[in-house]
Formats: sequence, structure tokens, C-alpha cells
Amino acid sequence: MSVSAAEAPSQEPRPVQDAASAMTTPEVADHLAGYHHFYEAVARAQLAAWLPAGRQILVDVSGPRAASAELAARAGHTVLRVLDAGPGRPAPRETAAAGPEPGPQARPRGRIVPLIADASRLSFLPDGCADGVIAEDRALSTHLGAEALVADIARVLRPAGRVLACVDSLVLGMAALAGQHHWPHLVDLPHAEVVLVPWPNGTITRCYGPEQARELFAGAGLLVNWIRPRTVFSSSMVTHALREDPASLARLVRAELAAASDESLGAQLVISACKPD
Repeated sequence: MSVSAAEAPSQEPRPVQDAASAMTTPEVADHLAGYHHFYEAVARAQLAAWLPAGRQILVDVSGPRAASAELAARAGHTVLRVLDAGPGRPAPRETAAAGPEPGPQARPRGRIVPLIADASRLSFLPDGCADGVIAEDRALSTHLGAEALVADIARVLRPAGRVLACVDSLVLGMAALAGQHHWPHLVDLPHAEVVLVPWPNGTITRCYGPEQARELFAGAGLLVNWIRPRTVFSSSMVTHALREDPASLARLVRAELAAASDESLGAQLVISACKPD
């Protein structure tokens, strides 16, 4: 297995250069607030479109910042939300989905069952216990040994169970390396099997191209249904449109979801895969 990773910089942490920070990293500049509001709306819409019908059991390994568990519970599912234990962190309690009381025609609300455990492994869950797994908020990029996590995801899924994941892309990795002037690593990056890219703050992200993502899931016996960028529209276009018409957000999200796109583009890639019957 070949690994491409730049040496972590020794200077004080600084903002990632425009090419990286403008492409949906969590730490955003004030002038990109409109774009990231759009980005989050697109992420919610993509998850809503992916969620299965009926009331199912889902496992969420997306981490504490993601809203995926709440959205899935609001749609009626029972969500086992896996959270890493941290020093001084109080144990969370099981909660019902937030929202208005359901009317006669409303879908029953689900619930969130928090599990304090190592989110990089699901060894505490039994085989075939879940109808779906959600790995949003770059979970397979922040857990660098993603092969073990994906193997566990495949194990806990029932036949025909599905997984939705969001990962950092090679586009973002190349932008981050360019912003840190790691020019030699840019040459090797597209050919590496595993791409680990340091951020200036000392953290590391694992970046994927479409083929690397397919190999990751195929290695665990999962079939990739589709890969697409989280967003196709540029931050400059979205920011300009929202400045011209702040009420155009819903139209922009609908246009984004309908846009045909090259799966290799975008700062993050969204992957839908399934376990064979």
C-alpha cells in the first residue's frame, strides 16, 4: 500500500489558503457564511433524499457536530448515535426527535439512542443489526484507518442495507497541499493508494478520489451505487446569488440537487453504497 502524506508543518496554525478554505472546510471565513449555509442545506437535502422509507434502525458514526441523527430521527427512524467518549463529557441520554407533535397524517417521530464508544470501530454492535449506516461530516476522512471502520459497517448491515458517507476529496487535498507549498507531494498524490494530508493546525485528513472510494467499499464487500460531489456550484457563484436575492437559497439547493456533475469534482464527495442481498 502506498501512502502520500506531506510532513506536518511546524509553523503556528494559520488559516488554510483560499483554495482549501473556500471549499467547505468546517472552519469558515465570515464572508463565506452564505455559501456554507447553502452547503449545509444541500447536505440536509441529500440525506433526506437518501433516507430509507418506513421506520428502520440506523447507525450514525458522523460525530458530534453532524445533524444527521436528528434529521433521521425526525423522519421516523431509530438512530444509534455513536459518540467518542471524551474527558469530562457527560453521558448523553436517549432523546426523541425534536419537532411539532405529529398530526393524524404525520409520520411518527423516531428516537436517538446515544452510544459512548470508539466511533472508529463498531465491534460492540452485533452482526446484521442495522438497516443503514450514516457516516457524514467526513467520518471516513477523520478516521484515518477507514478500512477497519468500513469493514465493521459492512458487518453490522443487514443484507440490502445501505450506507451514506461524506469524505474529503483529492481536490481538497491538492488545494490544502498547494496552500502549504508542498509542491512535490502534488505530483505523487493522484497515484497514491492512501492520501493523508496535514492541515496547518496539526490534524490530518484522508482524501479520496472516486476510484479510491470504490476500492475502500469494495474491499469490505459493499457495492457503490453512486458517487457525487457534495456541491457543484462554486462559493463565488452561490455567494453572489444570495447577495442579489437572499430568498434564493431554496432554488439554489434544488438546482444543486438536479445538476449533472463529474464525480471527481468538489471538495467533498458523497458516497452511497449497499450490502448485497
